[in-house]
Amino acid sequence: MKRTILPLIVAMLAVGPVVAQGTAGKATDVELTIYNQSFALVKEQREMSLAQGVNNIAVKDVAAMIEATSVAFKSLTDPSAVVVREQNYRYDLISPETILNKSIGKQVKVRRIIDGKVVEEQGVLLSSGQSGRVIRTATGVIINPYGEIEVTELPEGLVSTPTLVWKLEASKAGTHNTQVAYLTNGISWMADYVAVVDPLDKYVDITGWVTLTNESGATYENASLNLMAGDVRRVQKAMREEMLAFDRALAARGAPEPQFTEKSFFEYHLYTLQGKTTVRDKETKQITLMTAARVPATKVYIYDGRRNWWGSVRYGSYRPGESYDVSANKKVNVLVEIANTEANNLGIPLPKGRVRVYKQEASANQHFIGEDEIDHTPKDEKVRLYLGDAFDVVGEHTRTNFRRISQTEVEESFEVTLRNHKDAPVTVTVVEHLTGDWRILQSSHKYAKKDGSTVEFAVEVPKDGEVKVTYTARTKW
Repeated sequence: MKRTILPLIVAMLAVGPVVAQGTAGKATDVELTIYNQSFALVKEQREMSLAQGVNNIAVKDVAAMIEATSVAFKSLTDPSAVVVREQNYRYDLISPETILNKSIGKQVKVRRIIDGKVVEEQGVLLSSGQSGRVIRTATGVIINPYGEIEVTELPEGLVSTPTLVWKLEASKAGTHNTQVAYLTNGISWMADYVAVVDPLDKYVDITGWVTLTNESGATYENASLNLMAGDVRRVQKAMREEMLAFDRALAARGAPEPQFTEKSFFEYHLYTLQGKTTVRDKETKQITLMTAARVPATKVYIYDGRRNWWGSVRYGSYRPGESYDVSANKKVNVLVEIANTEANNLGIPLPKGRVRVYKQEASANQHFIGEDEIDHTPKDEKVRLYLGDAFDVVGEHTRTNFRRISQTEVEESFEVTLRNHKDAPVTVTVVEHLTGDWRILQSSHKYAKKDGSTVEFAVEVPKDGEVKVTYTARTKW
């Protein structure tokens, strides 16, 4: 019987695959495409030395926040010669907590100071975690010992850094130049703008900055940098195909132009940096995105006296005739408007971000006057920056008359008072909100219907002067 089984075992061992330990070099030709939704596509090349047959390859310097299901691998040297048989992502990192957690049930040594002397005991680790540590020794059970705990061996499966492990099968031995691509969280970018208004409030100089923040757990040396602006939808099941499609599109891209170049990409916009840069882990980096000088700007005053009232209407807590007669809001908002057109020295897609605005004095001093956030803004669209409220221009909003015509129809009269304490006239846009089936019966000034519930009056208020806007509206529901 033994003579029959032994040859069979030998035969089985002979045909079993022999696994070689291949080697992987450091990442080269790193390319980062960072999305403004706190994730990035990482693409890199690595030289790998492979034996013929099955190879285990460990890559240790990948991002700690990698999305393991998004990893793509291929040999650029000979794609048909290397096949991925298995892929593993090991992220159980070495730490005192993980070592002890994996040593439960094993022998440990405890060194404690008792009465000024070092006492060493051996025992079995019964528990380790947030609830505390329990060790059973020959003399009893120690709960939460103060001192050192020594393990006899390092538990299997722990790694010092997050590691990708592939089981690759190569049809021939040799060195392969390979490409690795994956998505990682923890990398974000945002646009920040600085705008300087001239002394006459007629022009602004704009500088756009890209701010990169890397918390992914990896450093990307000498990387090509792409920034994707837009609202990209992410679906877990489609993530890999989305990444590969993007990878193919980037491969067909031509050489970048000076500074950041911009182009439309699907329904988004892609910004590519000339040259390369290093994005270090735990680092915030700023790079100039764009500059534009003498962009025509317009200062706008807006008085929206019933803004709070309109907020309650939109959420269904209002019926016509139940509004308050006097608004507490007297603030006149100050905005700066810019047309994002080529004729105005702009005309480029502007990624969303914060705009900090300064004003230039004739004496060359600059002072901060407010900030706002813009959304993704295509070319030829208008940018409106709300910077604060006017000091010398105020408004008052009063309902002067109310009449109920029927259970479903009312008539209301309103008076808006604007006072200008500046030494120059200003034009204030009065915004009024109406609801239901409404019509204006009379008004003291011309108005423009902006939509089904909003009208605007453009009112010029003389210096040190006052203007009253009155109108009557009838509402059905």
